[in-house]
Amino acid sequence: MSRIFLRAAAVAFASVAVSLLLTLIVVPAMGFPMSRTVWLASTVCPLVLAWAASASSFWQSDRLQNAHRELARAHAQLAAAHRRLSEKASRDDMTGMLNRETFFAALDGSRRKSDRGALLIIDADHFKRINDSYGHLTGDEALLLIAGAIERGVRSGDVLGRIGGEEFAAFLVGASEPEAKHVAERIRREVELIRFRPVDERTVPLTVSIGGISCGESAAVSDLMRAADRRLYEAKNRGRNLSILDRELPEAA
Repeated sequence: MSRIFLRAAAVAFASVAVSLLLTLIVVPAMGFPMSRTVWLASTVCPLVLAWAASASSFWQSDRLQNAHRELARAHAQLAAAHRRLSEKASRDDMTGMLNRETFFAALDGSRRKSDRGALLIIDADHFKRINDSYGHLTGDEALLLIAGAIERGVRSGDVLGRIGGEEFAAFLVGASEPEAKHVAERIRREVELIRFRPVDERTVPLTVSIGGISCGESAAVSDLMRAADRRLYEAKNRGRNLSILDRELPEAA
């Protein structure tokens, strides 16, 4: 507020100076004497009027600037909240991986940027048995351990998602078939090495079956999913705790 008064005072004194200068020029030129009344009028009137007008103007301007700053701050907070909500909506609450819808959107976007890649479908073996034997809370603990093992097994930049209850997916961006097989086997081994021991219970083995497909740029997501699912079911039927990858899908004509 003091800043407003000082600025208004500066304007008022400048107005008085201009008024006195004009009075000294105009009044004698018109043939009138320079009386006390003329001096007071040329001093007091601009002093009061200019100060009041400029103080009101500066006060309103200051209020508008404060309002604009508050609006900008509120907009920034809303934008940050929107980003947080969008991020939360795109993630699986338990594992923090991308949820099903977001994973497939990210898969489609990543696949368009790279002419190579591989899709892995990863399913926890006999997971219903764990839930039925030890309860769903214990099952959730096992699922988090498996999710952590998958994250350790993939490469930096690969896309991970939880696409079902105990089913995960990974898109290995730019991976060749040998690279994809290596990553799939590393994931399988990381899960197999977990020593999961529910409270007061013996160690419960955790394993996953993995089906995968190498793909080119033009392969449809639905085709990739069907091909990877076929290999996953094959791994399940052959005894589980296996990773099976197929060759690259033929590119669409």
